[in-house]
Amino acid sequence: MAEFPINRGIGKSVEFKGLKSQYLFIFVGGLLATFILFVIMYMVGINQWFCIGFGVIAASVLVWQTFALNAKYGEHGLMKLQARGSHPKYIINRRGHRPFIRFRRPSNKQNRKEE
Repeated sequence: MAEFPINRGIGKSVEFKGLKSQYLFIFVGGLLATFILFVIMYMVGINQWFCIGFGVIAASVLVWQTFALNAKYGEHGLMKLQARGSHPKYIINRRGHRPFIRFRRPSNKQNRKEE
């Protein structure tokens, strides 16, 4: 059986064949989903050559896209892109300035203690 080196130094993320951290999960999950779809299509009775063609094309696109994302965004870039989508672009405040400035008036309890 072939052995593949998985490089992991102290304090570094997992790397396999150039893929880093979350891209490994995308890669493995995508290949697993492609295989399950292939098996389901074959069991349903779809033509064998269509199933093989679908599996090969889907796996090829998955590998190509995963390596392209890894090269474009880097190790933490995909998480930063997702986080940027959840932040508001700008904050609007339409309240007047009066609610922010509150004058403190002495309460009745303070007046009674002085008397």
